[in-house]
Amino acid sequence: MFNRRSFLGGLAAASVAVPVLGSVPALARPRPAAALPLTIVNDTGHFDNTSIWCYVVGVNPDTGEQSRVTPDGQLKPVSPSDNGSDGFADYAIDLAGSGDTQLQLPAMSGRIYFALGDKLKFKVVSGGDGKPALQYPAGWVPDDPSHGVLHDCVEFTLKSDGMYCNTTMVDMFSVPLSIRLQGSQDQTTGKLAPGARDAIFRGIGEKSEFAKLRQEDLRVVAPGHGLDLGLFPKDYYDSHIDAVWKKYAGERLTVQAGDGRTFTGQVSGDQFAFDGGVKPFSRPSTRDVLFCDGALAAPNDGVTGPVAAALGAGFNRSVLLRATEQPSDDPKSFYQEDITNHYAKVMHANAEDGKAYGFAFDDVAGFASYIQDGAPKSITVTLTRW
Repeated sequence: MFNRRSFLGGLAAASVAVPVLGSVPALARPRPAAALPLTIVNDTGHFDNTSIWCYVVGVNPDTGEQSRVTPDGQLKPVSPSDNGSDGFADYAIDLAGSGDTQLQLPAMSGRIYFALGDKLKFKVVSGGDGKPALQYPAGWVPDDPSHGVLHDCVEFTLKSDGMYCNTTMVDMFSVPLSIRLQGSQDQTTGKLAPGARDAIFRGIGEKSEFAKLRQEDLRVVAPGHGLDLGLFPKDYYDSHIDAVWKKYAGERLTVQAGDGRTFTGQVSGDQFAFDGGVKPFSRPSTRDVLFCDGALAAPNDGVTGPVAAALGAGFNRSVLLRATEQPSDDPKSFYQEDITNHYAKVMHANAEDGKAYGFAFDDVAGFASYIQDGAPKSITVTLTRW
């Protein structure tokens, strides 16, 4: 499956100096995709068009260069010379003076950011390979230059075989956004229920361990980033992980890979070992669970990856103690344990279709706010009312 994890890399590392964004797999270079009409709709009810700025940034699939889109739809590589006298590159695209904004989206892999009330601070720096790299906003970090700016983003890859896109709360939630993708189908994702933003902010405060994740009225931070900031318990999942390890020391877990293959595993000591060539998993930490990384990292190998994804989703949804066959596809069974990813739970509870990207493996079993189309004709991103 061509999903968020296969076309956007390094998202969990966005608080470091230079996140790796939009690492396109090494494919035989297909014919370039035609530019896709992009419509931006401002339905916030709080900000007029002149107070909102758009940024389209990511990776050029042909050259691998970190790039940005100009207001006239050109894909240009970022350059240190783009940094102004204040040290930041102004890649903002103004919205139309009134009504909807029409843009052209070129073939690339990246993000569409929206900043409300003030502009974001992007900076071009030298990457580890010595090439120009774009430093993205990490608004949840208190000393980040964009910390005080209300902003959010959607993610996408547009290439010759289609458009792949999603709304995301993997790092944080701030601005309600929805995507409509029209092509061979007419699909919408990410739309929140009326009053959902307030409900999400309130809901996070209902669990004491999660209450500190709210940064005033600007955003709610994902618990993994909260952990790194000292705002979330480092041992939150530990007792649940222990219970899962104990259960599967005496029982076997079956994982369906989604292509008809089945992998079976059991715990022995600190290792969760599976058949079929799956690399054994060490006992994860709370941070590993929240980031779906570390001991739960999912390589794009079609073997260990699908099992890691099922385990990561199982821990976040707290279903591994309830069912020995994974991934579970019954949302009524999700988030029912005392220890669970309450952040993701609240996001799903306030989505009109029940789908959200509350953690990196939320696409497992199809519960992410993700859509794709092999013959796209247009995409509309709406800043929805709150």
